[in-house]
Amino acid sequence: MPSKKALIRRPGPRLAEGLVTHIEREKVDVDLAVRQWEEYAAALREHGWETIEVDPAEDCPDSVFVEDTVVMYKNVALIARSGAESRRAETAGVEEAVARLGCSVNWIWDPGTLDGGDVLKVGDTIYVGRGGRTNAAGVQQLRAAVEPLGARVVAVPVSKVLHLKSAVTALPDGTVIGHIPKVDRPSLFPRFLSVPEESGSHVVLLGGGKLLMAASAPKTAELLTDLGHEPVPVDISEFEKLEGCVTCLSVRLRELYA
Repeated sequence: MPSKKALIRRPGPRLAEGLVTHIEREKVDVDLAVRQWEEYAAALREHGWETIEVDPAEDCPDSVFVEDTVVMYKNVALIARSGAESRRAETAGVEEAVARLGCSVNWIWDPGTLDGGDVLKVGDTIYVGRGGRTNAAGVQQLRAAVEPLGARVVAVPVSKVLHLKSAVTALPDGTVIGHIPKVDRPSLFPRFLSVPEESGSHVVLLGGGKLLMAASAPKTAELLTDLGHEPVPVDISEFEKLEGCVTCLSVRLRELYA
């Protein structure tokens, strides 16, 4: 049986100071963000996911974006090393959480940098974005960690958005979806579907054809519904102001050994 556990981390009091690189800074309503985060976590639980709260990192404004701290493949947890130095303190609590779950823990080491948001898994193919947060040494270390386990790592350039998964994610059938103006090389993906909204590029596979996605992408939700999927919209407006999306607010653990 595949596992359905999701690591999540409560937004801290300094959330509004989070990094922004590709968009204009807007004022973040932290109280609203906390409510939206609770609704996001509730949506995971409603669809059969057990949520596991990682200890908060109050001093790290971006710590709610827990996906960036670790890459999961089978039962191996590869602890990331962010290209943004200010985010490196976020990994300690996550390392503890995955170790407690019985994962085999590995690390990205200096000079490598890698953010979990740059890693998109489609079956045993792992796409990794080579961009502002992930460098060539990080890509090499990811390969060394997962290729012996049967994965194939494909590096793709990312220059128009923060992370690879800010540009593309994948549907349950493996089709990669993205908003063309934000995708460097759509041709690198064997099956690619263009979506009408930038925030429509991000889906979390909940199981049973259900896709967790941002409420800010109604046209994409319509397109995906028409293709037989079932969108589950959540409002994450405050996280979108910090270049966050539905994928980066959790780490889905699907292949833990029972």
